[in-house]
Parts: sequence; structure tokens; C-alpha cells
Amino acid sequence: MLAAEALPNPPPPPPANESSNAPGAGTRNGEPLYDFPAKRIVHHLIVETPVRTSSLRGLGATLNVFAIESFMDELAEQAGNDPVAYRLSVLADARARAVVEHAAHMSGWEAGIAPGTGRGRGIGFARYKNLAAYAAVVAEVEVDESIRLLRVWCAADGGLVINPDGAINQLEGGIIQAASWALKEGVRLDGSGISSRDWESYPVLRFSEVPEVTVELVDPAADRPPLGMGEASGGPTVAAIGNAVAHALGARLRDLPLTRDRVMAALLKA
Repeated sequence: MLAAEALPNPPPPPPANESSNAPGAGTRNGEPLYDFPAKRIVHHLIVETPVRTSSLRGLGATLNVFAIESFMDELAEQAGNDPVAYRLSVLADARARAVVEHAAHMSGWEAGIAPGTGRGRGIGFARYKNLAAYAAVVAEVEVDESIRLLRVWCAADGGLVINPDGAINQLEGGIIQAASWALKEGVRLDGSGISSRDWESYPVLRFSEVPEVTVELVDPAADRPPLGMGEASGGPTVAAIGNAVAHALGARLRDLPLTRDRVMAALLKA
């Protein structure tokens, strides 16, 4: 916003809050942007925990988007619809529709590909905090006993973009960090507390595991206020990977990270 104010004709400031759900912390992105007539959000606040916790990038947005977008794929399956087409059928927001359509186009999305082949694609979408940038992400994976993330495509609408290269860098960094969350990262506990205290017991994505990433900005119009993009790609990326894995396996994993043990357990249930 400070950069926008330096322009000769700065755009109008964004509304204070375009959502009935304040950005929150644990509730961040807890309200779906989809046009469902009835919504109810229940927030359970745990005041005391046995282990001290701190903030994850994006606060509650990542897990809330993962849950919502996973369920959107399940609803699409129950309705007999393609996941992209189903999302568009319940999205009235033109800018939201544009990023979903753009990400699908970037990735060459094809409807009707059978699940359970060991290779899959998934989509995830959110508007960060329901008032910042819009982002849609498509992920492609291969799965046998473990998951290989092959490619990621992202379309984002941040309104007026002052520094396109910087914005794309933020989105790319969020995608790679979110891939690490989805596939690798998880605090481990034992009887004495936290046991994951080094990079062997708390793994992160390696350089050799970083997929090919393509990011495009959608309609960075000068007449729109700039929107925050720093954390916009995290939730959609985790959701897209989760949906891609479900498509590849023909079985859904509901817990993160998506480890080899959880893949094998899902295959045994399938």
C-alpha cells in the first residue's frame, strides 16, 4: 500500500473488510468463498496445550483451505462433476472465476481422467483472508509408495501489482514452502515432548524435490487497489497437492503431511 500511495494517481484503498468473517487466526479462510446458502463456522479455542506453539505462515488459512478444497473435490465427485467445473458452478465472484479458469488453462486441465492410475492432478483455490489476493493452483503428482510432485501452475489476482517480479517471487516461494508443508513437515512428539529437533527428524523439501513452477498474474489492472499477495499461494498449493494425490490414488488422505506411511495406509484401505 505504501508503494501505491507514491503513484501520481493512487488507486482507492480497499474496503476495510469484504467478508462477514474477520481474517482471524485459527479461523482465517474458514469461511468458504463459494456461494452456499447456509454456512456455519465453529471455532474451538484451546487455551492451554501441553506443548508451546507459535504461528505458522498464514496462520489458520493453510489448514482451513486444505479442508475446504478437499471437501469441494468430494462434493464434485458426489455430484458427478469435474472439480474445476464444479467450483465454477458455485462461484459468482468474477475475479475468483477468472483465476480458477486461468490456472486450469495454464495446466491444460482435462476433465474426466480416471482416478487411481498413480498419476493425478488437483486444483486448490482461495482468496487469502477472503479480502486479499485470489490464487488458484494446479498440481501434478506421481504416487507409488511415495509422492513425487512434478509440476505446479498458479494464477493469481493481486489487483494493481507495483512490482510484478516481486509478486511472482512471493507466490513461487509460497508454493515451494507449501509443498514442503504438504509432503514433509510435521512436528513429532514422544513422552518427553518434541522429538523432531534436527533436519533428519524434521525434514523439509530438498532442492532436488522442487517441482517446475509456473506463475502468472491475472489482470493486474491499474484501476484496482493492490491486494496482499505474500501468503496467497500457501493454502491453495497444499490443497491442490492433496487433491492431486487423491486423484492419483483413488483414495483420499485427510492428514498432513502426506507421508509414505499415510500413502500406504490409504492404499491398504482402498
